[in-house]
Amino acid sequence: MLDYDTEAARYDATRGGTPRAEAAADAVLRLVPPSARTLLDIGCGTGLVTERIALGRPGLRVFGADAAYGMARLARQRVGAVALADVRTLPLATGTVDAVSAVWLLHLLRGDGVVREVVAEAARVLRPGGVFVATVDKDAGHDVGSDIDAVLAPYLSARPADAADLVTGYAGHVGLEPAGDAGFAGHGQGRSPRRTAGAVLRGDYASRLTLPGTAATRLAEQLLALPDPDTPRADPVYRLLGFRARG
Repeated sequence: MLDYDTEAARYDATRGGTPRAEAAADAVLRLVPPSARTLLDIGCGTGLVTERIALGRPGLRVFGADAAYGMARLARQRVGAVALADVRTLPLATGTVDAVSAVWLLHLLRGDGVVREVVAEAARVLRPGGVFVATVDKDAGHDVGSDIDAVLAPYLSARPADAADLVTGYAGHVGLEPAGDAGFAGHGQGRSPRRTAGAVLRGDYASRLTLPGTAATRLAEQLLALPDPDTPRADPVYRLLGFRARG
């Protein structure tokens, strides 16, 4: 896992910056009804997407929450109201917000039941009729049919934490019903073999790849042997699911 306090200073520049954030925010807002007045962005990171959600709908009061101090500090400079909090135990009363968003969060969560806890907590703080919007199958969004994907295929985890069917099941158990889906491009996030090899060796793909023993080193060598190692392949396409609280 990355140290997100350390990563905060370079996070936006290495993750597609404003174009990717604007695409994500637009997709989130397509799943948030016009009647919503408050939105909590959990795992908000540096707040770049959070800020774009707020700018995209001026009548919506937008808040953030993140467990990493470095991320929350940057987000607070952008959106003001940001809590330093474990998103499994949010500092909010039950039924107090109209929408909760979780962009590029669920795939990072480790441990049995953690994604289930986060979905349940989102449901708890939603008002009846409120919506929970989350990215699912995040790492699969990078599978664009490239030579990189072919090399990674034997190492893919069978059941990522943010698998759409899992998240939909967790949502159903806590009274959240499917309420639409949306997709958006990860601008500037197309992978090159060299960049992917570095990420593999750093452990960045722990949510997507199973790499026991020396497998990470072998995989990096395979990636670096591909042609045009510094040329990015196609940008990923990410998926969002929306769920509505009953009532």
